[in-house]
Amino acid sequence: MDLLNYQRTVFAFHGCDRRVRDAVLLGKQKLLASLNTYDWLGTGIYFWEHGAGRALEWAIQQSKRKGTKIKEPAVLGAVIQLGNCFDLLDVEFTQKLASAARDLEDGLAAQGISLPANQSAGTNDFDWLRRERDCYVLNYVIPEIERRAHLTYHSVRGVFQEGDQAFEGAGIKLKSHIQIAVRSPAAIIGYFNPETT
Repeated sequence: MDLLNYQRTVFAFHGCDRRVRDAVLLGKQKLLASLNTYDWLGTGIYFWEHGAGRALEWAIQQSKRKGTKIKEPAVLGAVIQLGNCFDLLDVEFTQKLASAARDLEDGLAAQGISLPANQSAGTNDFDWLRRERDCYVLNYVIPEIERRAHLTYHSVRGVFQEGDQAFEGAGIKLKSHIQIAVRSPAAIIGYFNPETT
């Protein structure tokens, strides 16, 4: 089976400072890819798919952190054409990831190197918010697959199970969401202000 070509368009939302949102909307600034070692989908510009409320909640949480760049929490809407999407909600891609990750781990082990570990961000973090292993593996695996298959992935998409149980005994979490990491800015068709729509 060939790689699926996800030629579909989604509405997605980016939590940020109001000044950033306004500058992007006016074409005076571009969003930059996040390069944190703990970004769970690897390098990319992060969006919540159909999740404006979650994007705003994240921006509000960030605004309360020491040294934050977010002073006035806001949300930037985007229309994204996923293009070739490394979609972790599709078993084709999770199986490719699992296989390539095993090869990576074996190669590193032969050199006496271990993969970094995913870690909690604090005592009450049961979601492993610092996804250093996931980030490392995806940042290695995707370019390797791209090189071998002679293609480019424009986006990475995955579901993040986050938060407390929605109800006792539930596997459903209160903050679960679908997130997109845009690897190719050309996949972003345009931006909008969700507060005015």
